[in-house]
Amino acid sequence: MKIFGSTRTLAAAALTLLVSAPLHAQQFDLSPEQPGRLHTQKDPKAASALSADYKFAHAGVLTVAVAVGAPPITAYATDAKTVVGFDPDLAVLVAESLGLKLDLVSVAWADWPLGLTSGKYDAVISNVGVTEQRKQKFDFSTYRQGLHGFYVKKDGPITSIKEPKDVAGLKIIVSSGTIQERILLEWDKQNRASGLKPLELQYYDDDAAADLALQSGRADANFGPNAVQAWQAATLGRKRLVGTVNAGWPLTAEVGVTTRKGSGLAEPIRIAINDLIASGQYQAALARWNLSAEGLSESKVNPPGLPAY
Repeated sequence: MKIFGSTRTLAAAALTLLVSAPLHAQQFDLSPEQPGRLHTQKDPKAASALSADYKFAHAGVLTVAVAVGAPPITAYATDAKTVVGFDPDLAVLVAESLGLKLDLVSVAWADWPLGLTSGKYDAVISNVGVTEQRKQKFDFSTYRQGLHGFYVKKDGPITSIKEPKDVAGLKIIVSSGTIQERILLEWDKQNRASGLKPLELQYYDDDAAADLALQSGRADANFGPNAVQAWQAATLGRKRLVGTVNAGWPLTAEVGVTTRKGSGLAEPIRIAINDLIASGQYQAALARWNLSAEGLSESKVNPPGLPAY
């Protein structure tokens, strides 16, 4: 469930989107000051669940690694160094719930497993999907659904795409070799077996070409990671969401705060997230980055993860 790319390039692209966005589109705060970031009080229940034997990377501090990538999950602020987005916001809320200061460390995606295992970081909050393979080495406290979204032209006629029959006969943009392509190919197979019209998949080298195809009517919908498309929809105001599919279809895929296996941090973090859900602060943080569709009703420790395909 890795959706990260070139960090500085994506940050620059995000700023370009904001500058070029129409006046009616939603504006996101990419300032390093983050005046709208949510904060919370120490959660006695979550804090008391911390093991007295746990050795933090730095005493009194929750050190969290994050691989800066695609907004609105993570991005660099306008100063090109401060990390902003939903995952950093959640890291703040979790640290404060545990009564700890936060040290947010920007890392390359490939480096987080070794850094976490070695104790360099206490946790990773970086869009890490729960898989059965990863659960052999790490614990997970889930905090978001892994969703792919169907987005259509804002004033287009399509109102809902939620199941295989809904894509019959449509022209849908998708990236080659991805989970979403696998889902669409299986849906098309089912539709053909039922005598429905075949699906036409379209592949583009960049987002600009894909958006042009969607706006010109050459494509009916774009199917890809919901978080990235939700950002584009909110900033540019040219497309809208008409349906989501879990990234693990036909199974369920969730994203989790990742900690060392058996470290004892997973349960306190789960308690903290569930109390944030109960208070409404979790939902407010999601809404701040246009990710309400990906919210969970409950955080769990090590739920069933995706198998290897």
